[in-house]
Amino acid sequence: MLNIKKTTLSNRVRIVTVPMRSTEAVTVMIMARAGSRHETRSINGISHFLEHMFFKGGKRYPDPQSVAEAIDSIGGVFNAFTDNEFVGYYVKVAKEHIGTAFDVLSDMLLNARFDKDGLERERGVILEEYKMLNDDPKLLVGDAFERLMFGDQPLGWSVIGLPAVIKKVKRSDFVNYKNKLYTASNIVVAVAGNTSLAEVTKLTQRHLPFPKSTKKNQPLPYRNGRRNARLNIINKKTEQAHLALGVPTFGSRHRDRYVSKVLSAILGGGMSSRLFTSVRERQGLAYYVYSDDTHYVDIGYLAVHAGVDKERIDLAIKTILEEFTKVAHELVSPKELKKAKDYLIGHFVLSMEDSDAVAMRLGLQELLENPTETLTYIRQQIKSVTAEQVRDLARRIFTQDALTLLVIGPYSGQKKFSDLLKRYKV
Repeated sequence: MLNIKKTTLSNRVRIVTVPMRSTEAVTVMIMARAGSRHETRSINGISHFLEHMFFKGGKRYPDPQSVAEAIDSIGGVFNAFTDNEFVGYYVKVAKEHIGTAFDVLSDMLLNARFDKDGLERERGVILEEYKMLNDDPKLLVGDAFERLMFGDQPLGWSVIGLPAVIKKVKRSDFVNYKNKLYTASNIVVAVAGNTSLAEVTKLTQRHLPFPKSTKKNQPLPYRNGRRNARLNIINKKTEQAHLALGVPTFGSRHRDRYVSKVLSAILGGGMSSRLFTSVRERQGLAYYVYSDDTHYVDIGYLAVHAGVDKERIDLAIKTILEEFTKVAHELVSPKELKKAKDYLIGHFVLSMEDSDAVAMRLGLQELLENPTETLTYIRQQIKSVTAEQVRDLARRIFTQDALTLLVIGPYSGQKKFSDLLKRYKV
C-alpha cells in the first residue's frame, strides 16, 4: 500500500511524497498546471516550446551541457513532458543525490535565461519534431484525432503547435507565459522513492522559494457543442492505413470513469481482447489494434486505434463497429468481465512499482484537484463494475451521431467511410 504524505507550504506550493523503502532511488518531479489548454491561438505551442527552453540553462547550470553533466555525473536520468493540461519536469537519482535533483530542477525553472542563441537553435529542433510527428502516421493519427474530436479550441489544437507560431514567438512571450502560469499555487512537487516528507519539504523550501500566490490556473473552458465534422481523411501515401475511431465521453471526475476503463479493456486491452481477436487474429487485418480511454478534467473520449491493411480498411472499420454494437446489446460474461478487471488491476499494480509512475500519478491528481486514489480504492472501484453498467455505458456513448473517425492513408474521398458510419446502428 502506498504511504501518501502531503503538505502545502506557506507560499501555496503543494508537496506530495510517497516513501518507498523498497528502492534505493528517488524521483523528483515538478509539475505545473501550464499545458496547452492555457494557450491562445496566437501562442499555440508555447507550452511545449517553453518546456524545451528550460533545459537551455540558468545561473548555476548555464547551458544544456552543464545541465546534462550534472545529472550524468551521478548516474541519474532526467526528462520533461508537455500535455494538454500540465507540464512536468523530473530527475531520477540514487537517494543520496536528491539534493542535486532539486538543485538542477530549481535552477532550470527559476533562473531560465531564454538567451537568443538557445532560442533560435531550439526553433529548429521543434520544427524537426513537428516534421517527425507529421511524417509518422502512427504518431499523427492520435494528434489529428483529437483535433477532429474537439474542434477549433485549445483541446483540439496540437500540443506541439504550428510552424508559423514556432517561428515567430519571442523571448518576451516565454517570460510572460512563465510568469503567468508558473506560480506557487500552480506548482506541485511530487517525490517518490527512498525519502521522507520532512526531507522533501526542507529541500522544496530551500530550492523553490516561489513568491506566495493563491490564484490557481484555470484553462480556457471546453466548449461542448455539436462539431462541424466527425470524419476526416488525411490523404497520405502509406503502405498501411492508420485509423482512430471513437466517441466523446466525460471528464476525469465522472462517476462512470472506472466503468469506461473496464469497457475499454474489454474492447481493446491486451492480446486476448475482443478487437485484437476479431481484427488481428481472426481476420489478419492489422498489426496493432487497441482501445484508448482518455479523460481530461471536463471531457474525454474512448477510441480504437489500429494500423490496418489499406485494401481492407472497410472491413476493419465494419468489424470495429460490430464490436461496438455487440457490447452495447449483450451482457459481458462473468469470465470476460473478471479478465478485464484483472487486466486493469494488474497493469496498475505493475506500474506502481516504478517511482516515476508513482510520482506522476499522485502529482497529477493533486495538480488537477482530482481525488487522491489509493491502490485499495482503485481495486474496489474496478471490482465493483457490473456487466449491466458496461452494457449501459456502451449503449449511451456508442451512438451513430457521436462516432468520430480519423483515417490516414492513400484515400482521396470520404464517401465510402461516411457510408460505413451511416450504416452503423446501436
